[in-house]
Amino acid sequence: MNSHLPRLETERLILRPLEMTDATNIRQLADHPEIAANLLTMPHPYPEDGAVEFIEKMQDAINAREDFVFAITAKPSDNLIGVIGLHPRKEHHRAEIGYWLGIPFWGNGYVSEAARRVMIFGFEELGLNRIYASHFTDNPASGKVMQKIGMTYEGTLRQHWYRWERYRDTSYYSILREDYDALKNKTAPKG
Repeated sequence: MNSHLPRLETERLILRPLEMTDATNIRQLADHPEIAANLLTMPHPYPEDGAVEFIEKMQDAINAREDFVFAITAKPSDNLIGVIGLHPRKEHHRAEIGYWLGIPFWGNGYVSEAARRVMIFGFEELGLNRIYASHFTDNPASGKVMQKIGMTYEGTLRQHWYRWERYRDTSYYSILREDYDALKNKTAPKG
């Protein structure tokens, strides 16, 4: 069990620790070229035992407080529909956020909702100063998620990664603690 990972809740989602019972859903949802094409390390085809290995690795990292990786589940079901993680560099008070969502759940705003909640967790619970994310430029939907949660575009690294026999341009976004505080103060109810 992941003693260092809380359950986070939003209006429509529960973000909870990964469990071995999620392996089947991970394997089924992740085994699509459209998912793997947008992620640097997602294999395709997804290996038969890959989900179990992934869950074990993430549980170890969570218990060591090296990573904070959540199953994204839509209420009221507890079934995994995607994964979102916050990967801190403690010495620099920053973390990278990364996510993927199963294709049947695209277009519903779930990733933006989950990313906003994980961002709050990063600033409020982990005391981070900076949260950043990146996306391949041919996946603009991921960049829209970053913009929706208040991140600022920082630039594009041309041909930064080599994936699937081609070079991929990668755009970077971030939000600083001061940006987050300003957004929070803007949306706080006026007394």
